[in-house]
Amino acid sequence: MKLNMGCGARKEPGFLNVDITRDCSPDVIWDMEKTPWPWESNSTDSVLFSHSLEHVGADPQVFKEIIQELYRVCTNGAEVLIRVPHPRHDDFLTDPTHVRAITSGTFSMLSRRQNEAWIKVGSGHTPLAFYWGVDFEIKKVEYNPDEPFRTQFMEGKISSEQLAVVARERNNVIKEISISLAVLK
Repeated sequence: MKLNMGCGARKEPGFLNVDITRDCSPDVIWDMEKTPWPWESNSTDSVLFSHSLEHVGADPQVFKEIIQELYRVCTNGAEVLIRVPHPRHDDFLTDPTHVRAITSGTFSMLSRRQNEAWIKVGSGHTPLAFYWGVDFEIKKVEYNPDEPFRTQFMEGKISSEQLAVVARERNNVIKEISISLAVLK
């Protein structure tokens, strides 16, 4: 099974398209903040959150439960693709329904391998993978620059390193983050 969580108007063929509102005609009407989710454990090979995960889990306990449910329904090796607006972009900042910033660092905290490395060196990072009983490995992170940075990068006028520096210093440089995860069980 493949889940498109918080599908809105973005239906994906071959996916079970899930949303809280019937207005967008999802295959399943479900509030992903309500747990447990209605799917069996280890039943899902692929999950897509396309501009939906930033809308849920304002309460840290609810976010924890969403992540634990995601882990529960996924098979070992399942793919999770997350697309969110960059938290320092106006697309994130101006929408009052955006309640949680999502970054690749969020999912580093949910990797047991990364948690073990932090523990080994005495890092102050919270080992959420152990606390929450989950294990996600980041496979790929992509940053989609906004204009004029996209064109400058594509034309070779600025390097990846320069783009990263500008993104740390300014808002509205990176429009969207895509994070690809593997579920490890």
